[in-house]
Amino acid sequence: MVRLRPILMECEAMPTTAADASLIAELTELLGEEGVIHRHDERVVFECDGYVIDKAMPDVVAFPTSTEQVAAVVKLCNRRGVPFVPRGAGTSLAAGTLLPEGGVMINLTRMNRVLEIDVRDRYAVVEPGLINVWLTEALAGTGLHYAPDPSSQVACTIGGNVATNAGGPHTLKYGVTTNHVRGVELVTTEGEVVWIGGLVADQPGYDLAGLLVGHEGTFGVVTKIVVGLSRNPEAGRTLLAVFQTIDDSVSAVSDIVAAGIVPAAVEMIDNLMIRAVEEAYHFGFPLDAEAVLIIEIDGIEAALDREARAITEIVQARDGRIDRNIAWRTRKEPEYKSIWKSRKSAFGAIGRVSPTFCTQDGVVPRTALPQILRYMGEASKRYGLRIANVFHAGDGNIHPIILFDEKDADQVKRALEASRDILAECIRLGGSVSGEHGIGAEKIAMMPLLFSPDDLAAMAALHEALNPGGLCSPHKKIPMGGHCVEQVAPGRHAPA
Repeated sequence: MVRLRPILMECEAMPTTAADASLIAELTELLGEEGVIHRHDERVVFECDGYVIDKAMPDVVAFPTSTEQVAAVVKLCNRRGVPFVPRGAGTSLAAGTLLPEGGVMINLTRMNRVLEIDVRDRYAVVEPGLINVWLTEALAGTGLHYAPDPSSQVACTIGGNVATNAGGPHTLKYGVTTNHVRGVELVTTEGEVVWIGGLVADQPGYDLAGLLVGHEGTFGVVTKIVVGLSRNPEAGRTLLAVFQTIDDSVSAVSDIVAAGIVPAAVEMIDNLMIRAVEEAYHFGFPLDAEAVLIIEIDGIEAALDREARAITEIVQARDGRIDRNIAWRTRKEPEYKSIWKSRKSAFGAIGRVSPTFCTQDGVVPRTALPQILRYMGEASKRYGLRIANVFHAGDGNIHPIILFDEKDADQVKRALEASRDILAECIRLGGSVSGEHGIGAEKIAMMPLLFSPDDLAAMAALHEALNPGGLCSPHKKIPMGGHCVEQVAPGRHAPA
């Protein structure tokens, strides 16, 4: 048995009661009356993020509006020995914004400005609370765009995207958040303000900015972000491929990439999700299909029709068809906007078919998609729960949506067991337990299945160096302070 060296303070030392009056008074002095909430009825909306199974209410929620205020709050928490956690829009799906033993939640949603757009050098400087799509809107007419576009784009913040290294449909071709972050301003876990990286794309020395993308708030609070911008492609085409079997749909994805075609996006939607989306948005998806692929290609206009024909042939070879109503739609046509609106609103449609759902975030090699989807079908039968699918098929990032009723304790238990089984199977197939949602508090127990004791010890040492008091985002990201890692196979490492 190997146990990691405890890094966090002992649990009994952490506050378990509501914030005392003096802490509230000091925070109010720093942020003003409108910058602090502490009443129960105000705090209850912050008891969970998008992962509704785990709930823990913060003692107090602080709303800073500047880097200086963030630093002052962090220093106050350190002086008092109070845990703290940064939070954006709360769209995290891995219990990434919880404070299990209470403490101060630093809500960054009021730091939501675009500070600078430089078209010539193709970068923007933004605050962490900026909604992702707001940057897209700010760039309209510049000929540039910010490529990472999570499905929660209309709600999630860029700071949250940095915390979890978020992806999105179009990151198949353009890369995930880490590929587009040049630098960040960081308030360290002890309240010091530092810049990591900078305005240029390739900084000399170690890639410390890359280290901070995906840190899930465990290394401090990001207060400014420099993002690289991409040129808009000259043209694009979107195709809707319809299949009668799920196996054929995901096998076609590998065939397309193997043919040397790199689509901008390939999204898969199964029949349960098709029906939910169609009932909600009336787009015109074929209700008799077992699966559809939304395939987008972009680039030079002269090459796109040839690529679209090649994709059509590959789809037909897998007994699929290209929907004639959506065939080869360009970005200027209303059907293009409608199909992507339907895709990005898919999770909202789930409320029509289930009172509660849990969205997972495993990754497998593209060629293993048929196996993991068959396994999910078996898990659905084994646990007696419906599992819907809508995910980024192009890079093997699955998002099984497990439907249950959170008022039924047995259903909750079965949903959690099904989630763990599916993620364990992702690892067995050579994948990972997260592609973009992060580990948070939800998946800590899965980390020893993916990483060796030496791997986890190295992560723990890094955590201790950058978060020495353990007050910042405790109980997240990696197992520490008593989590056993004895079940790890010797030498097991995350796939490259």
